[in-house]
Amino acid sequence: MNLLNKRLAILAFPAFLLAVANFAQAETAENAGKSIDQAAEATGTKMGETKEWIGEKAEKAGEYMGDSVITAKIKGDILADPLLKVFQIHVTTTDGVVVFSGEVDSQQSIDRAKEIAHSVEHVKSVESELAVKPVQ
Repeated sequence: MNLLNKRLAILAFPAFLLAVANFAQAETAENAGKSIDQAAEATGTKMGETKEWIGEKAEKAGEYMGDSVITAKIKGDILADPLLKVFQIHVTTTDGVVVFSGEVDSQQSIDRAKEIAHSVEHVKSVESELAVKPVQ
């Protein structure tokens, strides 16, 4: 049973008990039917609210997971690039915005790092805090 079904079952059980209790106290079958309908409606409302809440939490988790995947992909591409693999370029991603920091040897290296980042799916923008090392 997945998490959503477990939470829905947990919410549905008290409503079911309420319906049974109301049924036991009902004087007529009509009153019992109304009580069950009300409990079912309340349960449906709660289930809908819970489903929406879980969806929001899953979306946020997905965004976080997406940022981690973006960062890992960019780091891998940088390590595979002959021009950039010798530098320690730090990469962070927040809400699809990639930020580079560290030192490289030229503006060409900065441009290449940006190019790599822009080629990765779900990257919204790229900010560079990379600095060109002074020639020694």
